[in-house]
Amino acid sequence: MHVRRDDTVVVIAGVKDKDKGKRGKIIKVFPKTQRVIVEGVNMRKKHLKPTNEMRQAGIIDIEGSLHISNVQLYCPKCRRGVRTGHKIGSDGKKVRFCRKCGETFGGE
Repeated sequence: MHVRRDDTVVVIAGVKDKDKGKRGKIIKVFPKTQRVIVEGVNMRKKHLKPTNEMRQAGIIDIEGSLHISNVQLYCPKCRRGVRTGHKIGSDGKKVRFCRKCGETFGGE
């Protein structure tokens, strides 16, 4: 997978056109189904009953999942979503890098 938890990503496509172009941090990654949950993107309404843990009932907003192909890693140097590549860093670990400017994003 080209993105991981806590990465900042840009939505390039999705269920709702209003989310296209939004930027957010990945909260959770589901490798088996190739989906991610991005903070503040693809918001859904959920109706909840009161329980012991949560006394207040009502309608809350939660993030829905997006397919991994609909997000791109955000490059702070390029200031946009970019394609990434992999290479071996100086310490021998595999790192991701921006295909546009060469900026590295950290080890895997």
